[in-house]
Amino acid sequence: MTLFRTFYSVLILQAVLTLVMVHAQDDQSGFISIDCGIAEGSTYTDDKTGINYVSDAGFIDSGKNQEILSAYKFNTLDFQLKTLRSFPENTRNCYTLKPKQGKGNRYLIRARFMYGNYDFKSLTPEFDLYLGNDKWSRVSVGSSTIDNEIIHLTSSNYIYVCLVNIGLGNPFISALELRLLDNTMYADGLRSLNLFLRKNYGASEIVRYADDKYDRKWNPVANISGLTDVQTSSPVSLGSSTKEKVPSKVMSTAIKTTNTSFDFVSSWKSTNETDEFFIYVHFAEIETLKINETRQFNIYINDVYRDGPLSPLDHTTSTYFFRANNATSYELAVSSTRNSTLPAIINAMEIYNPIRLQQQQTEDQDATTMWSIKSTYGLKRNWQGDPCVPRDSVWDGINCSNNVADNLRIISMNLSFSGLSGEIAPALANLTMIQSLDLSNNNLTGSVPKFLASLDSLKILKLEGNNFTGPLPAELLEKAKKGLLLSIEDSGDQDGDACHTGSCNNDTRKKVVIAVTTSTIFVLLAIFTVLWIIKRRKTQDPSKREDFIGPTNPRFTYSEVKKITDNFSNVIGKGGFGTVFSGLIGDTRAAVKMLSESSAQGYKEFQAEVSLLMSVHHKNITSLVGYCDEGSHKGIIYEYMANGNLRTHLFDGSRNVLSWKKRLQIGYDAAQGLEYMHHGCTPPIVHRDVKCSNILLNENLQAKLADFGLSKAFTNGDATHVSTIIAGTPGYLDPEYYIKNRLTEKSDVYSFGIVLLELITGRPAISTDISVIHWVKSMVEKGSVENIIDPRLQGGFEFNTAWKVVELAVTCADRSSVKRPTMKDVVMELKNCLDGAKPNNLNQNMSLSFESMEGPNLR
Repeated sequence: MTLFRTFYSVLILQAVLTLVMVHAQDDQSGFISIDCGIAEGSTYTDDKTGINYVSDAGFIDSGKNQEILSAYKFNTLDFQLKTLRSFPENTRNCYTLKPKQGKGNRYLIRARFMYGNYDFKSLTPEFDLYLGNDKWSRVSVGSSTIDNEIIHLTSSNYIYVCLVNIGLGNPFISALELRLLDNTMYADGLRSLNLFLRKNYGASEIVRYADDKYDRKWNPVANISGLTDVQTSSPVSLGSSTKEKVPSKVMSTAIKTTNTSFDFVSSWKSTNETDEFFIYVHFAEIETLKINETRQFNIYINDVYRDGPLSPLDHTTSTYFFRANNATSYELAVSSTRNSTLPAIINAMEIYNPIRLQQQQTEDQDATTMWSIKSTYGLKRNWQGDPCVPRDSVWDGINCSNNVADNLRIISMNLSFSGLSGEIAPALANLTMIQSLDLSNNNLTGSVPKFLASLDSLKILKLEGNNFTGPLPAELLEKAKKGLLLSIEDSGDQDGDACHTGSCNNDTRKKVVIAVTTSTIFVLLAIFTVLWIIKRRKTQDPSKREDFIGPTNPRFTYSEVKKITDNFSNVIGKGGFGTVFSGLIGDTRAAVKMLSESSAQGYKEFQAEVSLLMSVHHKNITSLVGYCDEGSHKGIIYEYMANGNLRTHLFDGSRNVLSWKKRLQIGYDAAQGLEYMHHGCTPPIVHRDVKCSNILLNENLQAKLADFGLSKAFTNGDATHVSTIIAGTPGYLDPEYYIKNRLTEKSDVYSFGIVLLELITGRPAISTDISVIHWVKSMVEKGSVENIIDPRLQGGFEFNTAWKVVELAVTCADRSSVKRPTMKDVVMELKNCLDGAKPNNLNQNMSLSFESMEGPNLR
């Protein structure tokens, strides 16, 4: 009896453990699985995969539910492909996904399409697929299933998948799937990976979830003439070189050639010679080898040796990664060596096209607010996708900032005559950059909340035509006295002191504007006006004032700036901030940068830059002459830099080729400016936007850092890093800062490394979607510095110094911040290179370390 109870207990324990294992395997917490076109509120569990699918009704507001024709509903067709949502209206229709794991994570996103002649037209459409503001792919639907899949590192909590009509038929979608990946998988900085193919050799059926916990689709390849299928029933473990976590079921099958005289060859074509391919090849030995048997092979791409000799590990996965480009057709060959007694084998392969998505989007805080407002008031407007991008699809009633460096912010919103009811939504308090808010002519009730007074940028607030009760908050009235244009009316239902006696006209239903209205304020204004006129009469003409240049009197009036610039007649530059003009102060030339009046974020940068330049002085930092801050007119006056910015001398068709020594000198100058900011200022300052166009050159080609609107000073509590909104320019942006949102001085070091590479190569940070750092690394593999240095120099450089500078630049641009040098180290090394001296031994973190790179050493 005791033995029976023990046996019974063991059975129960085994059952519990089995349930726990099943539960662990069935973790779909990182999944969003949408069956497009099924009835709102519908859910089901797919019989094939065990994945839980939901209706798309909660993710999009537009479109029509459709079914494919019964003739196309064959038994093997996935259930979610039998319905679809079509979009006969609107040019752009967007699904909004908000994975609970949020931004900074890597996701697999898969959009699926099955036409099935749902519209009885027998005309398959063609349309574009977007991720937010970035084009993902052109969808050309045929008679069979089409899957578009991308691995995407998102910088926002929101992912917008948009279908765009290009005039070749109505867009539609059958299923939309999102899967959370491990961040170490398929890691390549800021680029997304568009799936080109994924093959499972020797298999007879598709492998998906739950065999692959990330639900990748491994397509079977078997029964190929001249090749032999191989299988094992034993599990295949992951090797140390495999970050991609290929499932055991995929690796338990393979194909091999019939003998060692034949190569395994996989070929594919590219539509564009500039396309780049990322190739992941997965190997495992799944046969039992005899003592005298060996399997050994080399890998070639387009007949060029890439790796080997390799021998796959016994029931253990090894992954090899390669890049390939600059061709229209490719062949990957696995070729047995002379020492091999067994033919070549391959288990699986993945190929991706890397694409760089700019990910310009609305700041998450503002986007969350807009979705909350839409939900709170049940608004039926065509509000979908990102509120601020693309520019021609901004949400109705919304205006956004136009700064390209940061995420976009909402600066005005008009919800008048929108049928709003209830109280003013508390979420509005999060629109911290809003300048104009119009809630007039709705059915809003309750009291006017005082949080509206805490919106520092708010200049116009329209509340008339509602049914508010109670007095206006004293804080809001005080803000109105300081310039807020506040319009409201006494409806007769408010308390008697709703407008605070003396501040509002109490005639029923009579609109009033609360601003600076009392007679006392008018008297004060008159006094200030008289005093200002007297002061102006005492002021000399700006062209004759000797004290303009200097820290004692840096403020200029707008009329003075107009005289300096000859009424803004000579434009010398334009940017996201505004326009730059040249001018004269006496006989001294100056540069005047005027803030665009529509740039809300620009005013914040204007304040930051003026504050920094008034306190920071260095020979390699552009000097502040003065500034203008008069009403809507904001401008900064700098010393004039006769040779413009560095970019115009390296790219943009420049005919003047900078010599090798001058390039090193420019790099050295800029490095000294950064070193001063990092190590000579208290607290330290991070520039945040180091790039060629922000390095200016004077008449002697001396380099000086400029444009400090994004700069960030570390407070005492920040110590090693500070968390801040991601800012910078694609191509120069530190990938570690982008992913972890942790700003350090090493973020500037990365950007400077890219600038140094541009100086060395004459190539821009990003060209034809290839970054200069990846291009240089690929050239380092070939071991020839001559092919890295700008060909316009025609060999006019010193060989050993060139290697030193290349090594320094690549180390600065290392993906890991701890491996980058400090700017003190950089200055020292560049000084040695200029002097032709032997470089100092930097710390061990300075050594070159290219992950997943093979080939000759640097020297």
